[in-house]
Amino acid sequence: MGILSRFRGVMKANVNSLLARAEDPEKTVNEYMRSLSSDLGQVKAETAAVLSEESRAKRALDECSAEMKKLQRYAEKSAESGDEDQARSFLEKKVKQTEKWNELQAAYERASAKAKMMKHMNEKLVADLGQVEARHTELKGRMAEAKSKQQANERNASAGKANAAFQAMEKKANQALNEAEALAELRAGKQEDELDELIAQLEREMNAEAGNSDNKAPSAEEELAAIHEKLKNN
Repeated sequence: MGILSRFRGVMKANVNSLLARAEDPEKTVNEYMRSLSSDLGQVKAETAAVLSEESRAKRALDECSAEMKKLQRYAEKSAESGDEDQARSFLEKKVKQTEKWNELQAAYERASAKAKMMKHMNEKLVADLGQVEARHTELKGRMAEAKSKQQANERNASAGKANAAFQAMEKKANQALNEAEALAELRAGKQEDELDELIAQLEREMNAEAGNSDNKAPSAEEELAAIHEKLKNN
């Protein structure tokens, strides 16, 4: 699965909705906990590699920028001393470096977008796992409480009365759970537009291409003319 598809799947997953539709909540919670733990382990391992890739891309971009500045200084010094051919030679090298810089910039943007996705996925999986663990604890508590009350009622009342008390308790617990799920759904709905915008933005960055016309490198002659203009005005 591509990282964009995987990112959409993780970020749009709704724990409350999944558990609300489960026929066997306890079984679903246990299975989902194992799935989330596995996904989280994979994402953590992959995030380290992605961050390393981002660092390498940034370092290459910075080195290229430094080289461009150095060539610019050399060209200006040569022009000041009247060596036009040498100045032009430095500027021609700078033009090639500028083209390389555009490619490195696009590569860095893709690596940075990928790193952002991995960080968001890691945070979302941690949050989802926390929700599922809380639901697991809640279910265990409800089952223990229900069993305790049922046993107490069976000791102190007829089987019919015990069953009615148990059902009343279950109804009250389920009502509270449903209200919590409804509130979570409302909050999730408000965040949907923001999530779609985030996914679209990161997708654009992931698909960044080199050679953007706005960053087209000026020719050596144009650079040399600019240097002469600067020298004339100083």
